[in-house]
Amino acid sequence: MEIAALLVVNGVVTALCFLALWLVSLRLKDVSFIDSWWALGLVVTAFVSFMNAPGSPHAVALFLLCAIWGLRLGGYLLWRWRSHGVDRRYAAILGRAQARRGWSFAWASLVMVFALQAPLQWIVSLPVQLGAMGATPALGALAWGGVALTVAGILFETIGDWQLTRFRADPANAGKVLDNGLWRYTRHPNYFGDACVWWGLWLIAADAGFGPWALPGPVLMTYLLTSLSGVPTVEGHLARSKPAYADYVRRTSGFIPLPPRRD
Repeated sequence: MEIAALLVVNGVVTALCFLALWLVSLRLKDVSFIDSWWALGLVVTAFVSFMNAPGSPHAVALFLLCAIWGLRLGGYLLWRWRSHGVDRRYAAILGRAQARRGWSFAWASLVMVFALQAPLQWIVSLPVQLGAMGATPALGALAWGGVALTVAGILFETIGDWQLTRFRADPANAGKVLDNGLWRYTRHPNYFGDACVWWGLWLIAADAGFGPWALPGPVLMTYLLTSLSGVPTVEGHLARSKPAYADYVRRTSGFIPLPPRRD
């Protein structure tokens, strides 16, 4: 398959998946599950790309690594949604749209969630789409560096999620701030690990000859995590709900893991 055709096919698949999930949300009156699809949908895109790729080692590496990352994260987010219910962020976004603009739930969820996230997911997935189409016969040093960075990111994110889940499960921690383990060195180890994964996948795509074309993927993912839907939404809520969070912010790096600042 030609590269342009693959991009179009993946765009159509992405759009149809988001449309189907929007219809599901109308029955549930909840869009919170879309976070899990953010990861699982990227696995779908990686699979479609792999099935239409020339079978290069880059295609294999990109699909396997993306699948490991996405299935783990997607499953975790799906479990979290089923355990915790409606996500306050989406409830607030849709509630404002309905109250201020008079939109119905159907229209607000379509415009502000599904129609917005579909193209973002397609752009983020560019490394696994384009990198799979490379014809390089073997993984080079750049690709192996990408494999190492991706694996490190998966482990970092997984450990961070595990530590947070254990912390929240203990009633004695109610109202407290998690400030040990990986959370001692960064306020968002899960987001940092996420960014490492997509920069690692980009390195593999770059080794296959698609570095400049795939670059919007990790750049957009990093921007979303640090400046839009990740860090800002979490930190605003924690600052309002946990008095000790201000001191935690003062001594702990916001994203890149660093030793805690001393008093």
